[in-house]
Amino acid sequence: MSTPAPEAETSYDVCYRHPDRPSYIHCQRCGRTICPQCQTQAAVGVQCPECVREGRAELAASRGGILGRLVPQGAAPIVSYLLIGLCVLAYLGQLLSGGALTDPWALNPSKIATEPWQLLTSAFIHANPIHILFNLYALFIFGPVLERFLGRARYLAMYLIGALGGSVGVVLVYQLAVITNGASASWLGGLLAPASALGASGAIFALIGGLLVLHRAIGLQPTQIVVVVVVNLAFGFFVRGIAWQAHLGGFAVGAAIAAVYLATRRPQQKSAQILSVAGIAVALAVVLTLCVVSQPGAYA
Repeated sequence: MSTPAPEAETSYDVCYRHPDRPSYIHCQRCGRTICPQCQTQAAVGVQCPECVREGRAELAASRGGILGRLVPQGAAPIVSYLLIGLCVLAYLGQLLSGGALTDPWALNPSKIATEPWQLLTSAFIHANPIHILFNLYALFIFGPVLERFLGRARYLAMYLIGALGGSVGVVLVYQLAVITNGASASWLGGLLAPASALGASGAIFALIGGLLVLHRAIGLQPTQIVVVVVVNLAFGFFVRGIAWQAHLGGFAVGAAIAAVYLATRRPQQKSAQILSVAGIAVALAVVLTLCVVSQPGAYA
């Protein structure tokens, strides 16, 4: 097993090969801090280039020849692919059931008190083939980048809590309509009209929000991310039938979680990181609870 280079002993905040790139991901073999460019996904965690080379040499020595070359050197972004697979299975279920699964799983804000699972199941179903293809393509593009950088657990937490944040955005627009006795539905040309929602876009916007906050640490240029955000938000505001409120809710939550990850990136801050991210999820649950408690008649 390799030993940490001397420079790794002076900082746990930057990549040992690229000192200008902050990171909080460590090689699972030697413990050195590494940025996404230097990471190779392993069966557990990631490894730095030196450890990968050593591992390949050891593997070649133990297996040798053709068999050694047939062994994959890095694992795929399993969580991203699993989420894509779940969305596909859910959509097939919608089709095979003749749409019978859509209503129970789609988010109807008025039913969150009696059918709270809709807050998350709505992020796995879609309205039509174009809807699911667009969302899954976005997940395929953005998901693996974040999963490799954050690690599977952090990434999954951002995705699921971001999906919940998108649902909270939809519920808050409905709550505004309840408080104003429906008057808000006509404001801004009907932009604030409450509606049901379905699709993974809230969770995907959480990933985009996270990427925008983490772009320097990951080594990405923010311009492309900003363009994607602006274009998609514009579609949500100007094209009817798109849940812009889920986009904004997911984006805000994803950005908040990414900010927590950056602020608690030292290994000794792991407990604070877990508690802070859990606190965001609890805060969303409190907002939903307050909506239901304050207007119980509006939530069946």
